[in-house]
Order: sequence, then structure tokens, then C-alpha cells
Amino acid sequence: MDAKEIEFKAKALTKAATSSEPPANIINILKELQKGVRPTEDLLRSTRIGIVVNKLKQHKAQDVARLSSEIVSKWRSEVNKQKSNGSPNPHRSSTPRTGTASPAPASTPGDRKSTVPPEKRSWKADGVDTNVTNNKVRDSCLGLMYDGLSFMSTELPKVVLAKAIAVEAAAFTSFGPETKEQYKTKIRSLFQNLKNKSNPQLRQRVLSNEVTPEKFVKMTHEELKSDERRALDEKIHKENMDKAMVAQAERSISSSLQCGKCGQRKVTYTEAQTRSADEPMTLFCTCLNCGKSWKQ
Repeated sequence: MDAKEIEFKAKALTKAATSSEPPANIINILKELQKGVRPTEDLLRSTRIGIVVNKLKQHKAQDVARLSSEIVSKWRSEVNKQKSNGSPNPHRSSTPRTGTASPAPASTPGDRKSTVPPEKRSWKADGVDTNVTNNKVRDSCLGLMYDGLSFMSTELPKVVLAKAIAVEAAAFTSFGPETKEQYKTKIRSLFQNLKNKSNPQLRQRVLSNEVTPEKFVKMTHEELKSDERRALDEKIHKENMDKAMVAQAERSISSSLQCGKCGQRKVTYTEAQTRSADEPMTLFCTCLNCGKSWKQ
């Protein structure tokens, strides 16, 4: 049976089941499907015949329910066997559009969602082939870009790989060839920034193409920072500036004070009341000659 004929049988089966036709009619259709269908995952999905037959497992007629169950089990077993052998849907039936046989494309790891926890994703864990440029150094750097972009991401492996290829190519164009240390240093720097747990927005911006690969590889250290990190740095800078502008206590120079280390009388001092009000003030002294500090 080709796909068009299977779809016709699926409609007939649905009509027979919903219009309370005799169980014998349903069984006849099921037997035709049992004999004529050579199941593949693609064929069962495109015709939805698997869903239709599976519903009949709950039919009130025991013969219908039993035969439906046998057919579904057989189809499932054959499809699982195809998957375990790694064969791309052999003997796929003709499609309704063309009426000619067309082999289903093989499914690759990149087409499927990664089953690895986001925090443990890498090109090796995702089963991705990074041999793209036929250059050992560049392919290694490409893998590093994949690891950085896939970290904590739920994007399909093929999406991450495409972006990793684009980023590596941009870095190679701007800082290559691969023998230059500048190229390798840039790749390592980009990887560290992508893996930064406190800056997840960077990975998202690159993957979404908000930041293009060409722009990403030329971003400065300041531009690569997260908004939170930039705000914190600005706060610290402001605090340091405020401290620098605070007036310092005026220091006096005394020739009567002598440094106990070098013996010179070039000593500056400030006074502060550190004890009770009726006691003398404390002198904080610094020798201008050797830098020794003391209080008295």
C-alpha cells in the first residue's frame, strides 16, 4: 500500500468505528492494513494510521481490540528495529503528492533536541560532528565555540553548530590564520565569556543574532560585560571617586619630633582626640625620610 491508499483506509476505519458499523467491517479493514502496510516511522506519522488503529485497542468488540493491539505492537517493533539498525526508513511508501517512492532523509543528532542537561552540554555530549573546516586547529576552536554557546542552552544542536561555525569563521577572518596566537587568544576569550554563569544574556544575544558573529568577535572587554557587572563596576568607580575628593586632614611638619628608625627630624603629624576629653590628643606621625609611621 502506498501512503494515499493508507490514508483512504484510515478514513474508512474511522468512519466504521464512529458510525457503529458491524465489527466484521472494521476487522476486514484492519486485516488489509496488517497485510499491506510496510511500516516506517515517517509513513505512520504522515498518514496518522498508527493513531487511528491504536484508538481501536479500546473498542468494545474484543476481536477488534485484540487485532488492533497485535497490529500496533508489530508496527512498533518493526520501527524500533529500524532505529536500532540506524537505517533511514527503508521501503518508504510513495507520497500522495507525487505518487513516486521517495526515501526518507536520515535523522542526524543535530536535528533532535539534546537530551543532555543544559549545564553539561558540549559538542561531544550532543554527538555533533565538528570536522567542518578540515583544519585540526580551526575545528578544535569551532568545538570550543559550540561548548560555550550550548552551555545552559535548550537550542537544537544544529542551531548551535551553525552559530559556532559562523563565529569561528568571523574570528578566523579578523584574527587568523589559525597559526597566529591572536586568533587562539580571541577564541579562548570568547569561550570564557560565553561560559560565564553571571552573563547568560551574552549567549542568548549571540544565538538569537542580536549580536552578529562579526560584531561578537570584535567586542571589547567592556562591551562583553553583563549589564549587572557594568552597573557594579560603575558603582565602585563612583565610590572611589567620592573617596578621592574627600578633603584629607592637614598634616603639619615638626622638627622637634624625631624618627626612632632613621633618627631624622623630618616628621609630619596629625592630631586626633582618641581618648577622653581631659587627656592629651594623640599624634599620628610619619617620617618623611624613611616612611616609618607611629603614634604617641
